[in-house]
Amino acid sequence: MAYDLEEQEKLDAIKDWWTRYGTLCVVLAFVVLAGILGWRGWQWYQTHQNTQAMGYYEALEAASTMSGEEADARLVAASATLRSDFPKSGYASRGALVAAWALQERGNVDGAREQLEWLIQQGSDPAMKAVARLRLAGLLLEQKNFDAALAQLNNPPAGFAGLYADRKGDILFAQDKVAEARAAWQEALGLLKGDAVEQLVQLKIDAVGEQQ
Repeated sequence: MAYDLEEQEKLDAIKDWWTRYGTLCVVLAFVVLAGILGWRGWQWYQTHQNTQAMGYYEALEAASTMSGEEADARLVAASATLRSDFPKSGYASRGALVAAWALQERGNVDGAREQLEWLIQQGSDPAMKAVARLRLAGLLLEQKNFDAALAQLNNPPAGFAGLYADRKGDILFAQDKVAEARAAWQEALGLLKGDAVEQLVQLKIDAVGEQQ
């Protein structure tokens, strides 16, 4: 009898505890389960997005090696999709650089410029944005849009100061500002010690010296 009474007291205690905390436990369990499912769902979504972005990037790369109007259309369409649907993906930034290079090679300077400007303004990778600024400055130099080209080289990012100074020298030299160009190249030379570009910059300085 004492045993039955003790068991009944335990059951009553459990019921009382459940009355107090049962709903809270159910809610917490639901929250934990929802969190796990949400995290797994997010991982699946991210993987799915990356797979799709990679597919468009591969299509863009393939189109960049082809020629003809159809290849150009595929190139531009793949880049547009990457930029609109996957703008924060690294594939979008890399795709813009590849598309800009291919379009410039085919004489579509305006198309190349548009790709680079998008990357500079909305790209997610700082290093690629820095490369885009350098390449845009070169493109603007070819168009003799010197002021706009120089504007791209203001406040060079870390690690790009030497290359930016070199490109600045190119632009100044194209404007017949020989002394300023030489100073920019000298600056680049000091920043590019040990870099493969160093010898090329030295050749420019030597060539300017021979002209004076």
